[in-house]
Amino acid sequence: MKMITRRGLFLLILIVAFLFGLGFLTYSFVSDGGDWVMQPYNSNVYSNGDLIAAGKITDCNGKALAETVDGKRVYNDSKTTRKATLHAVGDTRGFISTGVQSVYKSRLIGYTPLSGIYSVTKNGSGNDMELTLDSDVCDVAYRALADYKAGCVGVVNYKTGDIVCMVSTPSYDPSNKPSDIDTNEAYSGAYINRLMSGLYTPGSTFKIVTAICAIENIPDIYSREFKCVGEYDPGEGTPIECNAYHGALSFKEALAKSCNSTFAQIAIELGPEKLAKTAKELGLTSSVSVSGDINSSTGRFFLEKGDADDYIGWTGIGQGDTLVSPIAMLRLAGAIANDGKAVSYNLVDSFMNKAGKALDLDFTTKETQLLSSETAAEIKEMLRYNVKEQYGDYNYEGLNLCAKSGTAQIDAEDSHNTAWFVGFMDDAEHPYAFVVLVEYGNSGSQTAGPIANKVLQALVNKD
Repeated sequence: MKMITRRGLFLLILIVAFLFGLGFLTYSFVSDGGDWVMQPYNSNVYSNGDLIAAGKITDCNGKALAETVDGKRVYNDSKTTRKATLHAVGDTRGFISTGVQSVYKSRLIGYTPLSGIYSVTKNGSGNDMELTLDSDVCDVAYRALADYKAGCVGVVNYKTGDIVCMVSTPSYDPSNKPSDIDTNEAYSGAYINRLMSGLYTPGSTFKIVTAICAIENIPDIYSREFKCVGEYDPGEGTPIECNAYHGALSFKEALAKSCNSTFAQIAIELGPEKLAKTAKELGLTSSVSVSGDINSSTGRFFLEKGDADDYIGWTGIGQGDTLVSPIAMLRLAGAIANDGKAVSYNLVDSFMNKAGKALDLDFTTKETQLLSSETAAEIKEMLRYNVKEQYGDYNYEGLNLCAKSGTAQIDAEDSHNTAWFVGFMDDAEHPYAFVVLVEYGNSGSQTAGPIANKVLQALVNKD
């Protein structure tokens, strides 16, 4: 009897272990099956390490950007379009981590736990995806950046969150990948989507943040008069140099003329804690998510209680150790335009199988209040004043532009400036926010501003 009891107990343990193992295997299959299928040695999906089984990817006008033809991944007929949309579409080996071919590769081949890769074996490729991008506008942005070493352009509909332009340079032709891409300096950082993954010193675009902080914390900021004598000496450390001798200025005039002296004074008065709080609330130290699955680099704001006044002053004008991603500045500009609300960003418009059935992307548009509607209205008016009084409406004809330029000095010895231009169109019919960044540019208004104008004019004139 004891022997039977021991055998029964042993058998029970085996059954429990078997069921546990089966359950674990089932769970792993459901949760990790897509990763198993997407291994480069799977010849149904890859050929020599290149993804070949993904479905067609098109832009918002139905123009094919990438598709599988006769077991090979092919791209748009236009070389410019191939280069302009590379960082949004991605490559076939996953080197461009933010590209949809990398992020959504298992969905693009049509893998499901129930049917596996049946779509690939039946149709030769998986599910089709339409992006929110307008490739014609991306082409204009790419050509405008072509004369510079590196940079990026982003344009988004600040009401819907749809990204219509996402371009990063340097780029390369995915149909004819350069053999020296890993050794040629001209392709340095070619796998990086600078709009999403780049982190840069913001320069004078950060004065938007300092201005917002001042509006919310200094009650009499509009009635004050500031005096600029070409620099501001905080009494200790390095004086903050200005770009000109501006004389007497109001708060609004100081932002339009981008007066370092004035904004250094304001930053020191505000102090590091308030500036840090505002930078965080405006989303500059958080990642920006696109379509719920593509995430940007996280910005960094280096300012703490006890920092010296000169460091606070330099930080307040965007020349400290602060680093921001271009898409985070784009999100801030869009929020200012949209009554302080930032909508979640989207790159994927629709997703469907070969039978034309729409597939769920599990993406829900949300709104985040980055700043109050009252503050947004006030800073919007100031940014509009910048264009009318400083940059010139005639340089941006018909765009009703609100903007701020920035020229971040990275290295004085080799004249390495990062040129910025960020803002939005205050136009209900064309609700677009934009950011332009050029590495080794001249000034923000002279280098990045004209690029923004070309891209926005191309977008508006398509309508």
